[in-house]
Amino acid sequence: MTTKTATRQSAQDAAQHTNLQEDTADTHYLGQFIPLHYHHNMLKDDNRMSNFKAAIDQVVFDGAKVLELGGGTGVLSCFAAARASKVWCVEFNPDLVAESRRFLALNPDGDKVEVVHADAFEYLPPEPVDVVICEMIHVAMLREKQIEMIENFKQRYLHKFGGPLPVFMPEAVIMAVQPLQQDFNFHGFYAPIILFQRPNIIQTGSIEPAAPQVYSTLDLSQHNTLDIQWDGNVVLTQDCTVNALRFITKNVLAVLQRQGTTIDWLIDYLVLPLAQDITARTGDVLHISFNYRAGASIRSLERSMRASLESTTAD
Repeated sequence: MTTKTATRQSAQDAAQHTNLQEDTADTHYLGQFIPLHYHHNMLKDDNRMSNFKAAIDQVVFDGAKVLELGGGTGVLSCFAAARASKVWCVEFNPDLVAESRRFLALNPDGDKVEVVHADAFEYLPPEPVDVVICEMIHVAMLREKQIEMIENFKQRYLHKFGGPLPVFMPEAVIMAVQPLQQDFNFHGFYAPIILFQRPNIIQTGSIEPAAPQVYSTLDLSQHNTLDIQWDGNVVLTQDCTVNALRFITKNVLAVLQRQGTTIDWLIDYLVLPLAQDITARTGDVLHISFNYRAGASIRSLERSMRASLESTTAD
């Protein structure tokens, strides 16, 4: 091995080691590192706010006891306090603890919310609760530790109080993947980057050669593993160059059994570029696989993605 080759290999090994460290040592909670103005902007997200308020209005009954894990500005706890007799709002970031207390003091029923400065991975309420709200959600359940936190909470709660478990909000999470021909040209500058897209609007730079395919459904009342993976085929419905995968996450905030419907929250799409473009034709079968751990980095999912043509139609 030449000196130059050895140096390059050492650099690659070091980079791989750094990436592994970033994935395995990333034990922080995302909210700790988000500036306050980000949480303020979330209050202006009508898609988030209106659906959560509607779900809370349906699920929280008069006199209920409610726990919110990762309370942020306290807005969801405040919604719950309109009907609940008591709400515990747990927040680890001291800046957000002070901010949520300030806001709650300005709102009706805010006095029914106790803001607790604590680690949600360790906190348990002083008495059983009816509803647990946990809006620590990122697309594809990446970055945020919501799944790990809820699994941890359920074990500790049952050990302390026994059953039954409270109702969780969201109640379930449905995740899907979709191949894309994505325009990564920015005013003449080509840059295949990670993109976030707002749902329910036309994405002019995205061509969709196939419908989304559901790859995971998590019922938060049941036990869920942190390991998420998919290995499947998608039939393409048009000629295209597949160069990205779009990840879609729908949170089922509340199941309304009497009405036979749900209140959902579709969060921003995540678009990840593929390592290589794939030129395909109508009827081709695209094989897609990936695996990642809930709460891990976006890069860990991106590095695991594989896509190839399984078969092609005859000319």
